[in-house]
Amino acid sequence: MPYRLLCLALLPFALAACQGSNPYVASGKPLPPAPPQAANTFDASAYPAPARDYGRYRSWSWRNNQPPGGLVNATPGQLADAVSGALDQHGLRPAHNAPADLLVSADVRLERRLRQVRDYDYDPYYGPYPYGGVGYGGYRNGYGGYASVPIVRTYEVEVMVVRIDLFDARNGQPVWSASAESGSDKDSPRERESALRESVSKAMSGYPPS
Repeated sequence: MPYRLLCLALLPFALAACQGSNPYVASGKPLPPAPPQAANTFDASAYPAPARDYGRYRSWSWRNNQPPGGLVNATPGQLADAVSGALDQHGLRPAHNAPADLLVSADVRLERRLRQVRDYDYDPYYGPYPYGGVGYGGYRNGYGGYASVPIVRTYEVEVMVVRIDLFDARNGQPVWSASAESGSDKDSPRERESALRESVSKAMSGYPPS
């Protein structure tokens, strides 16, 4: 009983201590003044890069005034015509008597790729199966069957890779680039030219980037 009376007597002091001021008080202090050279210094890393406005690019010309080269199965004129047609489809026109907005470079090369084809071969195996007939007194268990075995064949193919690069004509900075490929084992020149145009169209399909 005395213990309980002691606790009740000390309770007001405990509550008063809880309601006292908190020794850990947050206080704000002003920032130190900026150094004098900060007024003339711009820290570009402190700000995100502005989004590029691709809508202002309207015209183009070949970088260094050099059309793209060609290969054995793709003449320079074919690649230049294919790139020019793809740029036109994306609203980019050749610059005439005025500075271009974009500088364009393109090249085509042959590369080798490994392709894998999965086939299925059927190898016999033996196992139980029902057989028989009326002469055998009904169906009975026998042995036989088959199973499919996957066979992976690896072979090498030659592909034609087209790469297109776009540069800002004002500062020479790269703006956009892409590449695409198609099979180079075409028989006729018309088929090879069609494959070249298909590769250029695939490469330009991502312009302008979303």
